[in-house]
Amino acid sequence: MKHDLRLHKISLIQFRNYSSSVFQFDAPVTCITGRNGSGKTNLLDAVYYLCYTKSYFSAYQQNSVQMGMDGFRVTGLFDHGGDEEKISCKWKAAKKEVWKNEVLYEKLTDHIGRYSAVMIAPDDTELINGGSEPRRRWVDSILGQVDKVYLEQLMEYQRILLQRNAWLKMQGFKPSPNYTELDFYNSRLAANGAYIHHCRSRFLVDFLPLLNEFYHRLSGGAEVLGVTYSSDLNSKTMDEWLVNGLEQDLRLQRTLRGIHKDDWEFTLNSMLLKQFGSQGQKKSFLFALKLGQYAYLSKALGHLPLLLLDDIFEKLDQSRMEALLSIIRGEAFGQVILTDTHPERIRQAFGEGAEIGFIHL
Repeated sequence: MKHDLRLHKISLIQFRNYSSSVFQFDAPVTCITGRNGSGKTNLLDAVYYLCYTKSYFSAYQQNSVQMGMDGFRVTGLFDHGGDEEKISCKWKAAKKEVWKNEVLYEKLTDHIGRYSAVMIAPDDTELINGGSEPRRRWVDSILGQVDKVYLEQLMEYQRILLQRNAWLKMQGFKPSPNYTELDFYNSRLAANGAYIHHCRSRFLVDFLPLLNEFYHRLSGGAEVLGVTYSSDLNSKTMDEWLVNGLEQDLRLQRTLRGIHKDDWEFTLNSMLLKQFGSQGQKKSFLFALKLGQYAYLSKALGHLPLLLLDDIFEKLDQSRMEALLSIIRGEAFGQVILTDTHPERIRQAFGEGAEIGFIHL
């Protein structure tokens, strides 16, 4: 039996545009409303930060600090299967610290996967329209939560890749006849790469039926969905690529092949979605990806993640909005926190009798 992960309360100090604020989340659905620029998205991002110790919208921690200040703190009170848990994240002078129930985490990776959330935001279209990196990051963010070994191997792979690339660059300045260092990098990348490739391949098998189900529920369309996992490791081992490609790697001073180049191709009726999909099809596909992510995480983690929706009702037509609402109001979804400029639209959308809390900024 899955249990909800519930956030009851959050307090922000010097986070984005908040000097010092406290907010309660008492209802199953909470709508954060206010004018544009009032900090709706910032508050939603603070909830995400508690779950993952990083912002959804910015890679730089500094961007989450209030203007003119040198750090921030975000604290949240969760109910996790009946246990009350307090999480505090502090960032100051480029140092991050995270506490659970006043005890400092030794490794931040111990936090990942325990407090899961799925964010759906307007800029997520880069998952479909962008290059391969957003798709890799997205798959990694899912697998890193459900498999600690995956997270560790991925982090090591990325670290060793940087070291190998630095070694390749050095050869341009002062070539070394000693390849012992390179052999070490190759063996680590091959071991990590094989595990990561295996997990990514298996993920697609488990994920595709979920994606299919949500796409058809959202769009009512009869299109045939496809996702192809393209990876260098589909045809040769990492070790073969590294050894056979050394000459070219040296010439361009970077590692050209490996799982850091992996990508996923999305198709509808065998046509590339990125190129040939309509705006409506892309929207349905994107929401299906995120809802599939939610279903996959809830099954793998044994709890219902938080669902965070940033200003999405602006972007949806009536039929998609109704389809989305009928899905997220079902048993398989837990606490929902969303932003919207129009509280009335939300009341209307969820219908009479829906238990909705409002935070007016």
